[in-house]
Amino acid sequence: MMKSVQRALTFGLLLAVSGLASAEVMLKEGHPSTYYVKNGDTLWDISGRFLEHPWQWPEIWQINDEISNPHLIYPGDEIHLTYVDGEPRLTVKRGVQETKMPNGVVKLTPRVREVANDTAIPALPMSDIQAYLKDGLVLERDEIAKAPYVVGGQDRRVVFGEGDTVYARDVDNEWQDMDSSYGFFRVGEQYVDPDTQEVLGYEARQIGTGSVAGHNDDMLTLHITRSSEDVRIDDRLFSTSDRRVRAVLYPSAPDNKIEAKIIRFFDRLNSVARGDVVVINKGIRDGLKEGNVLDVYGEGEVVRDRQKGDMVQLPRSKTGTLVVFRVFDKVSYALVMTSTRPIYMNDAAESPAGSY
Repeated sequence: MMKSVQRALTFGLLLAVSGLASAEVMLKEGHPSTYYVKNGDTLWDISGRFLEHPWQWPEIWQINDEISNPHLIYPGDEIHLTYVDGEPRLTVKRGVQETKMPNGVVKLTPRVREVANDTAIPALPMSDIQAYLKDGLVLERDEIAKAPYVVGGQDRRVVFGEGDTVYARDVDNEWQDMDSSYGFFRVGEQYVDPDTQEVLGYEARQIGTGSVAGHNDDMLTLHITRSSEDVRIDDRLFSTSDRRVRAVLYPSAPDNKIEAKIIRFFDRLNSVARGDVVVINKGIRDGLKEGNVLDVYGEGEVVRDRQKGDMVQLPRSKTGTLVVFRVFDKVSYALVMTSTRPIYMNDAAESPAGSY
């Protein structure tokens, strides 16, 4: 199970363009010839300065093998738009590093050749997706059934919080792969495909963390080190040791045609808009990868034809754009990057036109 979680949490650089259909690259009107990367930029912002469709970024990205980490972009770098045999190309030149001094003056220094990947410009606004990167899992029924679970705690209570001691049981494996810390998860939403009625998985939210204090056969003693809400009996445990996540990726079209639907909102009742996170009913098994861009289409209204007297449905229209930032086997999390109208449950999320 943990290997599948690792695959779901690992972000790769989506630079390979083999398998993508050859669509004409559309430069944005008024695009710059040079752009200096700033703190707070995202790859989506930068690609949107040059291109009408940010998912086309990998098609014109030219790697400079003479610099360190040519796949990554950092504050102070220079992005240049050039032409090779009449075709547009984007290249990066390592720039300067900005350091804010105590007196408020910004000091510019040459960037060293080796730069920590953690300082690279992210693809998406991290503040919008951080909680979904760290605190959520989508699990199969058998993974939930086999997971260790809380059986009790001190003082005969049934709910616990930060600073409390609890006991968890692992009947199947008796903690054969015991780690030093675990996350407490609450199983909730069941994801169901709206077309096939297939159960796609179960949402598990992390509600706290615990450190191991003792071990006796299949029983583990844990101290709750953090809790966002009460930890209860029957809450499940999963390791946190391999759940470090990254968000270094490039926007790209899916390798194959995707026809998905939005099946879940977070903290919204009726509709979502730019900056909101949604769940779609496609994932790894369908060929989706982190960084894939999908266009959202809303169904047209049903109106009365006053001439004929019958009811007709207006054509559907594009209402927004999503970027997938986390994939599981059968579902994916995506961030709404643009929206021209409200986006509703069961709206279509599809590969960009011309990308397949």
